[in-house]
Amino acid sequence: MDKIAIETFAIWARRKIIADVMERASLLGITAAGILDPLPQSTSDLHLFDIGGTDYIVVEGEKIQQRQALVKAIKKGKDHETAFNTVVEEIAFTWFNRLIALRFMEVNDYLPGRVRVLSSIDPAKIEPDIVTDPFAADLPISQTEKKQIQNLKEQNELDKIFRLLLVKQCNVLHEAMPFLFEKTADYSELLLPFSYTDRDGVVQRLIRDIAEEDFDVTKGGQVEIIGWFYQFYNSEVKDQVFSDLKKNIKITKDKIPAATQLFTPAWIVRYMVENSLGRLWVEGHPESNLQTAWSYFVDIPNQTGDTADALNEILASHSCLQPEDIKVIDPSMGSGHILVYAFEIMMQIYLSCGYTKSHAAKSIIRHNLYGLDIDQRAAQLANFAVIMKARSYHRRILDAPLETNLFAITDSRSLTEDMINFIARGDVAVEASLRSIAKDLSEAQEFGSIIDVQPVDFCDLLIRLEEISAGPHHSYQQVIRNEILPLVRQAQIMAQTYDVVVTNPPYMGSRNMSPRLTSFVKENYPLTKSDLFSVFIEKGNKMTRLNGFNCMVTMQSWMFLKSFEGMRRDILVNYTITSLLHLDNMVLGIAFGTAVAVLRKSVLKGFKGLYHHVKWEDIVEGEPVAFPVVDNRQACISSERFTKIPGVPIAYWISARLFEVFDEGRSLGELLPVRTGLQTGDNNRFLRLWWEVDLHNICFTADNDTEAVDSGKKWFPYN
Repeated sequence: MDKIAIETFAIWARRKIIADVMERASLLGITAAGILDPLPQSTSDLHLFDIGGTDYIVVEGEKIQQRQALVKAIKKGKDHETAFNTVVEEIAFTWFNRLIALRFMEVNDYLPGRVRVLSSIDPAKIEPDIVTDPFAADLPISQTEKKQIQNLKEQNELDKIFRLLLVKQCNVLHEAMPFLFEKTADYSELLLPFSYTDRDGVVQRLIRDIAEEDFDVTKGGQVEIIGWFYQFYNSEVKDQVFSDLKKNIKITKDKIPAATQLFTPAWIVRYMVENSLGRLWVEGHPESNLQTAWSYFVDIPNQTGDTADALNEILASHSCLQPEDIKVIDPSMGSGHILVYAFEIMMQIYLSCGYTKSHAAKSIIRHNLYGLDIDQRAAQLANFAVIMKARSYHRRILDAPLETNLFAITDSRSLTEDMINFIARGDVAVEASLRSIAKDLSEAQEFGSIIDVQPVDFCDLLIRLEEISAGPHHSYQQVIRNEILPLVRQAQIMAQTYDVVVTNPPYMGSRNMSPRLTSFVKENYPLTKSDLFSVFIEKGNKMTRLNGFNCMVTMQSWMFLKSFEGMRRDILVNYTITSLLHLDNMVLGIAFGTAVAVLRKSVLKGFKGLYHHVKWEDIVEGEPVAFPVVDNRQACISSERFTKIPGVPIAYWISARLFEVFDEGRSLGELLPVRTGLQTGDNNRFLRLWWEVDLHNICFTADNDTEAVDSGKKWFPYN
């Protein structure tokens, strides 16, 4: 996969699509400066606008409602220019998402009609196959539209045919994937920015600049390419956020996704999933031998004595697990990279139990995989990625609507007082449940997965909502179906516990948090408040079922810094470190060390976990040349030993003798007062580099303070 090409294209495409959307909006009398009203001579079904050209702009038919919807969306904002730019950015990203999704699907022959929409099966042909043969894709085209297409062909208006059929294809895909392909009879269709005939346009550049093999799963391509497009599309926004931080502008809730999104390298994802979800299964089903095909699974040595007895009890409980029983969640799923690999491991588990691929694919989506994210765009891509993974095992899975358990977190503003009363209809228990959800999720879009949602009778509540939604028509029906039902399902996912929690959480130090987020984590996560990643570790532990696994890749700072000492003590007392992968600077693609910790939610005294270290120079073409790396630091020790060291750092590499010294010896502070050594107290005032001062005003020979004073010199060597 050529990530440089993907990055270059994604950054350029974002600018290009935004500019094109703005241009199309301006042709409707809508700009950052203001919104034009229809001219007085307009009628109810034909609106005229004067944008300064020789002719009036005509908007008619359903485009009138689309323009009105666009205006309404912009007017929701308090500041017109900001609201306009926000809506434009939203539309641009929506079409970018759809474009990349369509490209992935057509390359892999996943489109329902099996006719390419953006390109041709013939590499030498620029015209998309769907334009060449508009009726081959079996799209729902009326007789009127057929005549329209034939007329456009005769007039050589091929771009208009392309846009019409592109919208048709998106509407067909809406049935199976409504989260990404909304019905386009809205303002996003009105501002559709694509042209296939423009050689320097987004469509042709995508086909030309990004190798088809990078999308093709039969030639080594992976659905993870979607995540790389997402990360690089956001890179300029991320750069701006960090530039603002230097000006002491805190990260607001709308900027958190761009600031914290970090795509996890595939080999680290494999380590995480294999040693959490994979371990959960093979511990209870060793006869499956699935781990023999996992490159990053680490075999934990046999335990002894009471530790072995306690572990065997856990393994016995795991042996009762059936594939449908397992629940896995990524609470900050981003574009779904980790969930896609979790799907793969779950598929192996199902197949080892004799299930068919098609049955397993549907069951994994329905029963096993859960995900949350505060970024709606990321959630769209995560849903798409998981469904594409399912499609690779089940050809007909797109034939019917799919309901996943992956959600963009929303707040409870739709649960108004009137709505609660309407749904409850005097049922005290239902009313209490709704009020509990409304309270817990009131700030969900800012705090996301780290909110504690109290359990209620979700099953009863969902049955009530389904009945109302399917019953006689009423004014609340659409809101209940489209907003309340998903909100309650989201609340249920946030309230329940899981066999495996696995994620790459957001990294954000407390000094960069907004005041509201700072206050929230101080109140609810006092042990882990120093950074958002550590808050997620604590929350992940809460979300994990007894004897389950919480696995996260985070900054390494929690292992050593004093500000995380309370967190370390909590982990060492209440959990068991099963394995830990310690990564040097840049291994994860960022300029600081990171760590992948696999925590078991149980206390196994004396359990010896495995610790491995990977350095930057060990990485070749994106992954370690070998794993584990033989000559690097590694250990098989009990985490209880860390409690012998002052501050309980996770210093897994120190020798057994040094552990004994800490255990048996006394600290220097117990023997005598410890003070800071030589320091100036103000380096800017008292220190200079040697060439910054007059050589004749430096004394090189003073052995004590008296000689220094007697020399009459001002400057003296410091080290």
